[in-house]
Amino acid sequence: MFDPPGPPFPSQPQDGVIMGGGEGSAAREILKHTTIEKVVMCDIDQEVVDFCRRFLTVNSDAFCNKKLELVIKDAKAELEKREEKFDIIVGDLADPVEGGPCYQLYTKSFYQNILKPKLSPNGIFVTQAGPAGIFTHKEVFTSIYNTMKQVFKYVKAYTAHVPSFADTWGWVMASDHEFDVEVDEMDRRIEERVKGELMYLNAPSFVSAATLNKTISLALEKETEVYSEENARFIHGHGVAYRHI
Repeated sequence: MFDPPGPPFPSQPQDGVIMGGGEGSAAREILKHTTIEKVVMCDIDQEVVDFCRRFLTVNSDAFCNKKLELVIKDAKAELEKREEKFDIIVGDLADPVEGGPCYQLYTKSFYQNILKPKLSPNGIFVTQAGPAGIFTHKEVFTSIYNTMKQVFKYVKAYTAHVPSFADTWGWVMASDHEFDVEVDEMDRRIEERVKGELMYLNAPSFVSAATLNKTISLALEKETEVYSEENARFIHGHGVAYRHI
């Protein structure tokens, strides 16, 4: 059957949800976009939010911004009760670790039954997806990517080196409407709607981040495991001990 094209992705997004993000950095960057009218940041850890709001001065303006709605609550429960839909949903979550609070927010059932219904018809979801280095990408990155492919029509993985993590890190972006944008158009939109000078992101850097090496590309292509509550993968080196830190 012919599948008619849907509306374009939200080139002028007006609202979004951040799952996690308690230190305020994701909110800070989203609020640089002049089209944004409302950002809901939902983090479960009151102590982290309070500490960062007090001492992480680089994010002070974000925490004080009237467009930011701060909710201290489990993101899954908050999305379930929300009636509105959002142009952008961002997963700025802790890693999926055994015994941790976040692994259920990487499952197919969560994406399909709770998150996707809260996206606007042309909305985009993006999540951090764990380490994506040559030796670490099979911990959770490939599984999260394949899981999102089961739920969304268009899925794109991208990576970047994060010095403080001492590894390459992965993200996955998804939508039911194609979101590829020409390089010149992406740079034009950044120039047109972002307040201030971005230190890192421009169109060529994003295209580069989404151009994955041979090992990672093949692993994503061949991955068959779907992340679920019963079949969860966890970041190595944590497990039971993590609960007692």
